Amino acid sequence: MNRITSLPKISAVVIARNEERNIRACLETLQWADELVVVDNMSTDGTARISREFTDKVYRQEFTGFGRLRNEGVAHATHDWVFSLDADERATLEVQKELYQRLQDGPDAQAYCIPRRNHFLGKWIKYSGWYPDYRHPQLFYKNSMRYTEDVIHEGYEVDGTVGYLRAPINHYPFRDIQHYLEKMNRYTSLMAEKMNQEGRRFRVHQLLTHPSFAFFKMFCMRLGFLDGTPGLILAGLYAYYTFVKYAKLWELVQVDQKR
Repeated sequence: MNRITSLPKISAVVIARNEERNIRACLETLQWADELVVVDNMSTDGTARISREFTDKVYRQEFTGFGRLRNEGVAHATHDWVFSLDADERATLEVQKELYQRLQDGPDAQAYCIPRRNHFLGKWIKYSGWYPDYRHPQLFYKNSMRYTEDVIHEGYEVDGTVGYLRAPINHYPFRDIQHYLEKMNRYTSLMAEKMNQEGRRFRVHQLLTHPSFAFFKMFCMRLGFLDGTPGLILAGLYAYYTFVKYAKLWELVQVDQKR
C-alpha cells in the first residue's frame, strides 16, 4: 500500500492467538500506520515470530477476556488515534483512504464503526446479518473510548459520539466448516461461563426455542436464503452454536448445584 500523507498519526492495534495462517496477510495491510502494536495471546505457533517481522512492539498477554486484551493493546499505543483490527481481518485501501480523509477533514466523532465484509465457504456473504456487520468502533480517539472487560462479546464505552464509515474491512472468520466448529467450541464455553456468572437461569425450552429462532432469524428475517447454500449452512451452524451454548450452560448449572 502507498502511504497517504496526513497530520494525524494512527496506532494500529492487533490482537491474535495462534494466527500463523492469518497474521502476515493482516499486518501487510497495516504498513501505512504510524505505529503497529500486536498483543499475542500466548500463541504456541509462529504468530509472535511473524509479527516481529513487522514491528518490535509485540506483547504476550494471558487471556482474561477479549475486552482486556483489546485494552492492553490500546494501552501500548502511543498515538492519539487507534485503529483496531483482528488477525483475520484486512484493512482495504478504501478503508485506509476514508479514515485518513475523515481525520484530515476534521473528525465529527470520537469513534467510528467500520463495516465488515465477511467471506465464508468461497463467497462474500451479503445477507444473513453478516453485512454491513458493524460491531464495536475500530477507529477511535484513544482517550475517548474503552472496551468493557467482558470475557467474550465485549462492549465499549465512548465519551462522545460514534460515527460510521462506509468502506468495508475484509473479514475471513473461518477457513472452513471444521475451523468454525473449532472456534465454536471455545466461544460456546466462554459464553456459557459468562451467562452462568451473570446468574442467567437455564430452562429446558432454551435448547429448542433459542436454536430454532437463531436459524429463523438468520435464514429468513435476515435474508440468509439469498446467500444460497452457504447461507443455509451458516444459519444451521449458528443454530447449532446456540444449542451447544445452552447445553454447556446446563452443564455448568448442574456442577454448581452439586457443590
